[in-house]
Amino acid sequence: MVIIHKDVIILGGGAAGLFCACEAGRRGRSVLVLEHNAQVGRKIAVSGGGRCNFTNWHSNPGYFVSGNPRFCVSALARYTPQDFLRLVESHQIPYHEKKHGQFFCDTSSQRIIQMLMDECAQARVEIRLNCVIQQIEKNLTFRVQTNQGIFESQSLVVATGGLSIAKLGATGLGYRAARQFGLALTEIRPGLVPLIFPPEEQAIWSGLRGISFLAGVRCRETEFTENVLFTHKGLSGPAILQISSYWREGDSLSLNLLPELDVPDWLKRCRSSGALPATLLAERLPRRFAQTWCGVQGWTRPLRQYSLKQIQQLAAQLQGWNIKPSGTEGYQKAEVTRGGVDTRELSPKTMEAVKVPNLFFIGEVVDVTGHLGGHNFQWAWSSGYCAGQSV
Repeated sequence: MVIIHKDVIILGGGAAGLFCACEAGRRGRSVLVLEHNAQVGRKIAVSGGGRCNFTNWHSNPGYFVSGNPRFCVSALARYTPQDFLRLVESHQIPYHEKKHGQFFCDTSSQRIIQMLMDECAQARVEIRLNCVIQQIEKNLTFRVQTNQGIFESQSLVVATGGLSIAKLGATGLGYRAARQFGLALTEIRPGLVPLIFPPEEQAIWSGLRGISFLAGVRCRETEFTENVLFTHKGLSGPAILQISSYWREGDSLSLNLLPELDVPDWLKRCRSSGALPATLLAERLPRRFAQTWCGVQGWTRPLRQYSLKQIQQLAAQLQGWNIKPSGTEGYQKAEVTRGGVDTRELSPKTMEAVKVPNLFFIGEVVDVTGHLGGHNFQWAWSSGYCAGQSV
């Protein structure tokens, strides 16, 4: 039986795995990346509408959800968005900045994948595709049994991502590896995911599919003001995806439908007109939504027929429309997986398991989940860098 020896084996050829590989390779380590898909970086390829929202200028611990909000401080400081932008520029990849500090490729996300492949090639990293992990063992070294043979290494890095998105090849391998070596996991659930209405409400709102508008969406103490989008099952759009990482079953959401307007003052000023509430709302919101919403809520008479107290009630509903989602659209629609390897099990400086020397976990498999807008990629680069400097 031939066993191939390397200094470092990395499980997973996504953003974190490839970045860790080139960093370790640059240090003179012999590195092997094992990827079970037929190509690397499948999630990179589809991100940002195919243009890869590869980082965010504002990435800091406040943009991440974790059982330990301070865990990501060290990694984000050691490898910053500015560092990654310099790498992108060194490969002459044209990019642009959108709102909220988001950076995208001008052309295709394939440019980022090719950049990572070029960096790995320069660092003499070996990448094996269609390589299925069958068993992982540890004695003096790590031994990984696959459909392509057996590999041994001093260090093992788990960069297998989470459970989203299954059609791109996502599996629970990283979580199984963590459990195998006695590491605790936090609750694992879909993150950055559309929410769905109960069946009886889907029938009411499904006719608004495709309608989008700006709204403030609040869940307990957390609020985001961005676009919401009606789907055939419920709600999506940036504001809903963001809040989904904080939402739990049984929680209600409060939607401010006119977040940039003094609604009580506006309604009082319009009260003398003979307009219907739906007609007035259609000046500021999509007409079909305004008509449906007013019909459901019972605001069907001309505004002047309502008392001041009733006008105040209308204003309160517009600023706090309460909805209670019944669930999410699951991992098949989730952009990330919320939760993962408990950060108490890892060194924040190296991503090494405290109880298992030379075992590292990076990227999405760790309980660090970024907000929408490039933060999860920055976590992949930062955590991959830290592990790559340590393996």
